Amino acid sequence: MSVSTMNRRLLLSSAIAAALMPRVAFTQQERDPNNQDPTDMRIQMTFDGRKMTATLYDNPSARDFYAMLPLDLKIEDFSSNEKIAYLPRKLTEEGSGRFGNERPYDLCYYVPWGNLAMFYDDYRYPGLIRLGRFDEGYEALHLQGEFPLRIERIS
Repeated sequence: MSVSTMNRRLLLSSAIAAALMPRVAFTQQERDPNNQDPTDMRIQMTFDGRKMTATLYDNPSARDFYAMLPLDLKIEDFSSNEKIAYLPRKLTEEGSGRFGNERPYDLCYYVPWGNLAMFYDDYRYPGLIRLGRFDEGYEALHLQGEFPLRIERIS
């Protein structure tokens, strides 16, 4: 193999690597489970005449959830710190992973059961993907009971 052939191959390999580098960095950032960058994906949840709004985060699971809207589900109590609602299908788990800094009024997806988890008190569970955070009306989560739930996009 001649030196010029090796140089061309090296140059071509370097060019391909350079072209893919920003994409690799972007993909790794997308997969960060601690990414809490808010997006323009805003939702409204309505049950028992009460409205809550939330801003979704920039991750594949949140985008998948947003694409499903609008939804009519059932919201119900679970444990002593959350309400849940079962989705019609499972969300993508791409980019999921353990995260820290859990806080009340996080909106999460529980991977094993395929349900939304809406926390109104402290929590720490494995198997969650954080979808976003409630902005307003989250006090409604403290209301005990089971209700029809409407989830839709806010334009």
